[in-house]
Amino acid sequence: MLVKLIRRHLRPYWPLLVAIIALQTVATISSLYLPSLNGRIIDNGVATGNTHYIWVHGLDMLAFSLAQVAAQIGAAYLGARVAMSFGRDLRAALFQRVLSFSSREVNQFGAPSLITRNTNDVQQVQMLVLMSAIMLISAPITMVGGVFMAVREDPGLSWLILVAVILLSAAVGILISNLAPLFRLMQSRIDGVNRVLREQISGIRVVRAFVREPYESQRFGHTNQELTDVTLSVGRWMAAMFPTVMFVMNLSSVGVLWFGAYRLDAGHIQIGQLTAFLTYIMQILMSVMMASMMLVMAPRASVSAGRILEVLDTESSVVPPVDPVTELASVGEIDFDHVEFTYPGAEEPVLADITFSMVPGKTTAIIGSTGSGKSTLVNLIPRLYDATGGMVQVDGIDVRRLDPDLLWSKVGLVPQKPFLFSGTVASNLRYGDPDATDDELWHALRVAQAEDFVREMDGQLEAPISQGGTNVSGGQRQRLSIARALVKRPDVYVFDDAFSALDVATDARLRAALFKETSRAAVLIVAQRVSTIRGADEILVIDDGRIVGRGTHDQLLAENPTYAEIVESQLSAEEAAA
Repeated sequence: MLVKLIRRHLRPYWPLLVAIIALQTVATISSLYLPSLNGRIIDNGVATGNTHYIWVHGLDMLAFSLAQVAAQIGAAYLGARVAMSFGRDLRAALFQRVLSFSSREVNQFGAPSLITRNTNDVQQVQMLVLMSAIMLISAPITMVGGVFMAVREDPGLSWLILVAVILLSAAVGILISNLAPLFRLMQSRIDGVNRVLREQISGIRVVRAFVREPYESQRFGHTNQELTDVTLSVGRWMAAMFPTVMFVMNLSSVGVLWFGAYRLDAGHIQIGQLTAFLTYIMQILMSVMMASMMLVMAPRASVSAGRILEVLDTESSVVPPVDPVTELASVGEIDFDHVEFTYPGAEEPVLADITFSMVPGKTTAIIGSTGSGKSTLVNLIPRLYDATGGMVQVDGIDVRRLDPDLLWSKVGLVPQKPFLFSGTVASNLRYGDPDATDDELWHALRVAQAEDFVREMDGQLEAPISQGGTNVSGGQRQRLSIARALVKRPDVYVFDDAFSALDVATDARLRAALFKETSRAAVLIVAQRVSTIRGADEILVIDDGRIVGRGTHDQLLAENPTYAEIVESQLSAEEAAA
């Protein structure tokens, strides 16, 4: 998974990677040559008092040191550029993929998990790329080159290298085998904390209304403690790594000095050679440690890469057409032709045999009990879901054949849960039309019965709106959402229970103003209140995913028991007859 992800998204940066490899090679070769030069200066310069030799080879050491520093700085700079660019591209790819998802895929992953994958998971893979560019390339060169140079200094001590590398590799292998499953569990626990925190922040009003702060604190504390426990376990194993590495390195140093002393006493090597050999074995073990650090990071990055690829490789169930229709001859007619919809894994369809038409200049209303499938039906029009049976047509064309931008330009949707973006009143309204003038915005607010409270806000059209619109009331959010759809001036208006938070008087004024504003468009209203839809040209009564009645208010009241029951539960006899 990790290799697949890196290969896929690092392709544009191969020239920079080649440059990094070249610079790391120069830096590593320079660092490998320095101990040998130092040993020669000790044996041939310091020991004999030859100052000329010391100056000449000292300048060589200085040149190699400067080359090493320059190459390492260049490699670190390019590595950082590659890693940061890789992370940027990966986040952008994830974001674009999520934008293409239908509601089905978003619900499948869940918003908290998608956020974690686009932040924490990308960061883990990005950090691995950075550390690889800085350390992983030089580690194998140092290991191979260090062994060669050490054996060249004294073959008789070379067996110490093998023993030290085996000990260090075994110790690190044990640590990594215990860390890998903990990293996988840690990412899952981060998802859990993100989910609980997001729920509590979004539902803070409900929490306070029901005085559930202690319970929510306990719930968050439990989730947080689970993450803490896993993180502590990871920390303990990580903490054991560096003392273990240092123990092996120090033990190796003692071994080199111990056995090297005997060889020095026997005249097989000189002090400079022993010093160089000791430096080489430290370099070899440091390269093993660097590679080990990469191996420690790799399991967590691999888990994150798998989670990222899971999103990137998931295709949306709403697939854009290969040869889309980009123009429509007429405007505003919607036809449901024996439409059926079944959620994945469900035994029974949510909607079955839905057939009706919406035409310009007419208002179609839908009413039914909670869970009868009203919102699901509405979501089929802008292709938030695709019908699993039958067809939804716009002006005689199946919505699955339409260019998505064309379809969305024709439909103005006011969702059941109105959502406002952080910004201003004007910036939210201009989601409908970025080029709308202030006069057009005020006109839409006037129709939506939102002009009065917007004029009272500090800044009016430039008044700030917090994320989700939490600084305005539910009714104000609904009216601003309706105004946003009016600014768009679409051919089809879809109001999904968009009047539920309004009082009866405001609802009546709004519907009267909407009737004039939308007189040339096809209008679909989903509502719970009979008073909201009684003036519709056609009312559809839905029960258990099927249309069980259609007609005007008076016709349904006289002929349809389901509708009559709904009316009776909401209106007095005098109101029903009015």
